Amino acid sequence: MATLHTVNKSPFANQSLLSCLAHAKDGDTVLMIEDAVYGAASGTGLADAMAARSGVNLAALGPDLAARGIATERLLAGIKAVDYAGFVELAASHDRAQAWL
Repeated sequence: MATLHTVNKSPFANQSLLSCLAHAKDGDTVLMIEDAVYGAASGTGLADAMAARSGVNLAALGPDLAARGIATERLLAGIKAVDYAGFVELAASHDRAQAWL
């Protein structure tokens, strides 16, 4: 039973993303939205924590990346950019959703 985890707070403002990663199980997806997309960018102090989560799918909302000036080329390896239709697909393909505030 896979869970879609959504995180919307900047990982540089609180610990929601790191807590989410610590609780996510194999087969789950973590979708970074709003200010959480900063955690998907390479060249930050979160790169090691993000890379350590093998078995968990990582994604970032493309329009939120664009709104914050983060090009998809700057995403950490393994993080997929999704559009709004992709967000809906993720929600529909998981058994449940968990919002991390």
